[in-house]
Parts: sequence; C-alpha cells; structure tokens
Amino acid sequence: MAAPTSSNRPGNPAAPLALLFGLLAVAAIPLGILITNYRNDLRLLHAGFAVPLAAVFGFVAIRLARRARRRLERTIGRARGAVPARLGRILGWLGLYFALIGAIALAFYYVEYHLLS
Repeated sequence: MAAPTSSNRPGNPAAPLALLFGLLAVAAIPLGILITNYRNDLRLLHAGFAVPLAAVFGFVAIRLARRARRRLERTIGRARGAVPARLGRILGWLGLYFALIGAIALAFYYVEYHLLS
C-alpha cells in the first residue's frame, strides 16, 4: 500500500502526554489555592507546595512536546499530534512562569515576615 492509512500510521504518544502535563502545570497552583480555601486547617501559604509541582509538570510538558516535535519531523508529519504538542509546549512554559512567579512571591513573603520583622 503506497498511502498511509489509519491502521499503519505511526503514533505519537508524547503529544497528548505533553498536553496533559501542560494542563497539570497550569492548574497546579490554582488548585493548591482552591484546596487551601476549602480546608480550615490550611493557610494560603500552604498552597506554596504547588509551586515545585507546577515547575516539574511544566518541565516534563516541554520535554514531551520536544520529543513529539522530533517524531513529527522524522515521520514528515505522518505521526500526527502537532497541535497537542504545540499546546503542551505553550502550557508547559506557562506553568513554568506560574511556578517562577509563585517562587518569587514566596521569597518576598519570607523576607518580609521573617527577616524584616
């Protein structure tokens, strides 16, 4: 058979995984804040534990998106998954930015309430 069909098309499992981890990276900090709002035994500062999670998920999403793009290049686009890989990369970077902003906020909190008081 000369033309690829849906049964013999190569897969690209890294693309949807990149999208999933990108969504997790972006949602980690808001979910941490939401959990601390509904739990009486937690303060908003406890949502800071979501900062490293957002960073790790973002980094994994970027790596998976890079892997998916390389597979797309090797298969000349037959592997599919260009859109999920692109969205995963964008969301991964956004999750890293959220983690960076959260880390800066936690550092300012520490300096203001522990070093300057």
